[in-house]
Amino acid sequence: MPRKLLKFLILFDNTSLLYFPGQFLSGRVLLELQDDTPVLGLHFHVVGECVVRVRSTRHERSYDKENYIDFRMRLLGDSDNQGPTVLSPGIHSFPFKLGLPVDLPSTFLGRYGWVQYFCKAGLREPSGLIHKNHQVFIVMNPIDLNLEQQYLADPFKCNIEHNLGMACVGGGIVKCKIILDRGGYVPGESIMITATVTNASSVTIKSTKAALTETIQYFARDKIVQTEKRELAVIARGKIRAGHRDEWQNESLYVPPLPPTNLRGCHLIRIQYDVCFLIEPKSLEKQIKLQLPITLGTYPFKTADGDDTNEWAETIYKPETHYPSTLPIFRPWLHEKNDQK
Repeated sequence: MPRKLLKFLILFDNTSLLYFPGQFLSGRVLLELQDDTPVLGLHFHVVGECVVRVRSTRHERSYDKENYIDFRMRLLGDSDNQGPTVLSPGIHSFPFKLGLPVDLPSTFLGRYGWVQYFCKAGLREPSGLIHKNHQVFIVMNPIDLNLEQQYLADPFKCNIEHNLGMACVGGGIVKCKIILDRGGYVPGESIMITATVTNASSVTIKSTKAALTETIQYFARDKIVQTEKRELAVIARGKIRAGHRDEWQNESLYVPPLPPTNLRGCHLIRIQYDVCFLIEPKSLEKQIKLQLPITLGTYPFKTADGDDTNEWAETIYKPETHYPSTLPIFRPWLHEKNDQK
């Protein structure tokens, strides 16, 4: 059959390969044959799954898996083995259509786990040889910030007072107040930070820093088996002498193309984003850290007049297309060696 089978393709009606939960996945399997060709069957399989695989030592590994779609159908041939069907030379098209479940998690590719969706087709000939092909598709389960908790649209405030040094030898208090313009964002927007750091101690503060961080937790058998942490955007400021203070006025952290907070519908991978404000004292004093969790969505907030909170940044199409133009599954840092764990 290799010479007789000129084409064996899985073609989706949606050429962007992007689908939302609840939509129909439709298309056709296309065969182009050179000669009369006997076949026993053409089988079609749609798969959606999450896999977590972590190797802790040379001989030990953690593994878990959950399935979201496992749909099989026969596009050609009978299940009672009535013999081969002879297909004539030319092009043959076999349509398929499947309604996607409404609670599918978004496609995600990580170092220790992934959520993926794909179709497989198998063409079986009487000799027992099976020709195979597959095609991936992308699922996006969107988060509309307008439908989330209302407090995400309000300024997010955090205060802390921390003792530096020992009071009996001239120690004192460091006060920090930080405000984010809100608690929810989409890729392409900027997080606006206002902060005041008052150094009422006798210890010089070496530096302050604000960072957008991502934490990915991988689960297997209901246990966290691996954690990835990384800084995605950083703003740093210089030292604050004893008795002085430093003020941040609408400093901005850019939000790059990223998957939404969590993977709704997935129980094996958890994604969290935070804005961390770090105060680094001189001497042997411990670092002071404020951690403000934020939500990353797909659709931005609308203002009171119905417009969006930004001019639809380059990473996002206008509303009628219903999806960011930069798919949040490309993660160029996956192969960096200096991961924080």
